[in-house]
Amino acid sequence: MSARDPETTDETLMLAYKAGDAAAFEYLYGRWKGRLFRYLLHQCGDRARAEEMHQDVWMKVIGARAGYEVAAKFSTWLFRIAHNRLIDHWRASGRQAAELASHGDDPDDDGPPLVEQVPAPPDEAPDRRLERKAVAERLASAIDALPAAQREAFLMAEEGEMSLEEIASATGTGRETVKSRLRYALAKLRQGLGDLAPPSARTTRGGRGE
Repeated sequence: MSARDPETTDETLMLAYKAGDAAAFEYLYGRWKGRLFRYLLHQCGDRARAEEMHQDVWMKVIGARAGYEVAAKFSTWLFRIAHNRLIDHWRASGRQAAELASHGDDPDDDGPPLVEQVPAPPDEAPDRRLERKAVAERLASAIDALPAAQREAFLMAEEGEMSLEEIASATGTGRETVKSRLRYALAKLRQGLGDLAPPSARTTRGGRGE
């Protein structure tokens, strides 16, 4: 497989980069830059600082290439680096890393993530584009309002496409703690954005380590 083959895994691309294939890194960066930046932006709330941390994370990836081994999924490794960078940022700015502590008990809610329940506009008419923008802005605001730990679990699941086990590995927490955080986040998002989802829109989500 070539670096530009969409079926080439992230891990294969990183190994190719380790072997000296610069194009493999460019393709890997293209796959993950947007999702990683959104995670950092939602977590720190400052675009300039998120851009700085985004660059720092990728510099760490570049610096670690010589010793890279496939011990976990690339996304788990990448978001672990980002998580640790956020911890450093909060400590340096006087905020407590304890913001990532667990919040509350595990609610009885096994529905799909809210982003799957919001119907996509059927066409690209101007009114539909405005509607979609409004929905995206409301969702972004609702995500930003979540406690840090719950927001992180949600973003890793959605942006990083990570399972409960992978999120636990990236954040250094237990699987059940991650499950509780994610369920609380989803419950709060549904509560705040329930009017955007049709009552019957409850599908089964594949994977996620459940």
